[in-house]
Amino acid sequence: MQMTTEEAFVKTLQRHGIEHAFGIIGSAFMPISDLFPKAGITFWDCAHEGSGGMMADGYTRATGKMSMMIAQNGPGITNFVTAVKTAYWNHTPLLLVTPQAANKTMGQGGFQEVEQMALFRDMVAYQEEVRDPSRVAEVLARVISKAKQASAPAQINMPRDYWTQVVDIEIPDPILFERSSGGETSVTEAARLLSGAKNPVILNGAGVVLAEGGIAASMELAERLDAPVCVGYQHNDAFPGSHPLFAGPLGYNGSKAAMELIRDADVVLALGTRLNPFSTLPGYGMEYWPTNAKVIQVDINPDRIGLTKKISVGIVGDATRVAKGILAQLSASAGNAGRAERKARIAETKSRWAQQLTSMDHENDDPGTSWNERARADKPEWMSPRMAWRAIQAGLPKEAIISSDIGNNCAIGNAYPSFDAGRKYLAPGLFGPCGYGLPAVIGAKIGCPDVPVVGFSGDGAFGIAVTELTAIGRKEWPAITQVVFRNYQWGAEKRNSTLWYDDNFVGTELDEDVSYAAIANACGLKGVVARTMEELTAAMAQAVTDQMEHGVTTLIEALINQELGEPFRRDAMKKPVEVAGISKNDMCPQKGAA
Repeated sequence: MQMTTEEAFVKTLQRHGIEHAFGIIGSAFMPISDLFPKAGITFWDCAHEGSGGMMADGYTRATGKMSMMIAQNGPGITNFVTAVKTAYWNHTPLLLVTPQAANKTMGQGGFQEVEQMALFRDMVAYQEEVRDPSRVAEVLARVISKAKQASAPAQINMPRDYWTQVVDIEIPDPILFERSSGGETSVTEAARLLSGAKNPVILNGAGVVLAEGGIAASMELAERLDAPVCVGYQHNDAFPGSHPLFAGPLGYNGSKAAMELIRDADVVLALGTRLNPFSTLPGYGMEYWPTNAKVIQVDINPDRIGLTKKISVGIVGDATRVAKGILAQLSASAGNAGRAERKARIAETKSRWAQQLTSMDHENDDPGTSWNERARADKPEWMSPRMAWRAIQAGLPKEAIISSDIGNNCAIGNAYPSFDAGRKYLAPGLFGPCGYGLPAVIGAKIGCPDVPVVGFSGDGAFGIAVTELTAIGRKEWPAITQVVFRNYQWGAEKRNSTLWYDDNFVGTELDEDVSYAAIANACGLKGVVARTMEELTAAMAQAVTDQMEHGVTTLIEALINQELGEPFRRDAMKKPVEVAGISKNDMCPQKGAA
């Protein structure tokens, strides 16, 4: 069939059901963006491409549907780098469309030229460049298929002079792959180990959320064994929070109950997880990873199995299918050994931790440091981060989708949110980008317009995404709610400074004269300042009502004291030792060019 290359491209997007594109308009792809309205594709023109990429990540994570990132060749595309790597470690299948400088001028150092394939080589699961205009649909279909198969971003690079070509072409059907149920021998061995376990523990990861029916399958297996279920770092939505077997998240500022329960496991089923390092780092001074337990690791990517922890059985497969396969092969007596005692211990451990968490108002100082004590004394009437999180929980709807940024105050909140369904918790993931909270929740709202959404950011991280306030007030953008924890500092870095650099605060202080609530108001949105727990709870409830019933976007600026939680990287930091010494007297004047 004869058509233009841009028609072939858009028809292929339609064949794959891709309805949303995120980015900033540019001449390099205007031949296809011109067709978007006719095709039923919405182009969301954000304020910065990096935020647009995180919107795409949030949309796809909340809905399970692929979306597209696209921008002008060169600087528009380079602005996607952080978002693409973020999506890669979030296991998000995204289509990255990178219009390239024209073939005619490539290599001449022309306008907006950069090596776009090399740029994303270790950030995507697959990439391919269109070599001839007649191959555009074939290549695009394959790239979309690879993204879905690997559950990661995939890139199509298209020289801009290939648009507006008339070609004979057929639009291919989507390439579909059946998910694996795991190897027969390995599934049988996993069932054998779990059948004989006295203290089995299940650890759910992102793969359980991504797999269709994964949470239900893991629940059925957990109930058959009466095994506690922990979840990986930043995957609080991988098991229902109201379930009696749910132990909570492992890792940084996670659930002490989960840590205590997995510490005594004799068999761990790590289901749909690559066992990322932050899910197994010590917490609350506790080394909890059970080094003598038999570990069964299930992951769809064989390269991740056995990568971070010693395992006894590795299974390459879909979390749902593998869980069902294991369940079908459990012995009749599986889970019976110590069942009553185990159930009682789970309940008691969870209850004890819930009481501790409720009573945790303040952050501790390490021996020899006093920053948190000083922070409390400096602003005795202000909320602490934990007080703010408790106030938020009181006003947050149970069905809400939430996003979180990277940073100290958001990390303190890791133990608080729980969910009764998957695709509800959009955390930044292990690439750890600042500025994720706002754009991710915007993308989630675009995909789930009938669900309340709330984003959370510290004030340092929010400064990176604040420009999006200038975009989202337009009538076509949906209303959202954003909370900014305002303590006027880069908290994670300041915590490092208190522990290892003798309170030498370099680059950690923010401008106290800036009001994010005022910026929101100036952008035509609603800005609110909350100073107490009562004000914050009320502001949260009102903001959600305004979002859902009146289409109003609210930014809540929550004023909190400067207490600092656990550092992110005790494992990677140490106090420096002065040897040669540094003096400003050693600074030499610069000399001019020869």
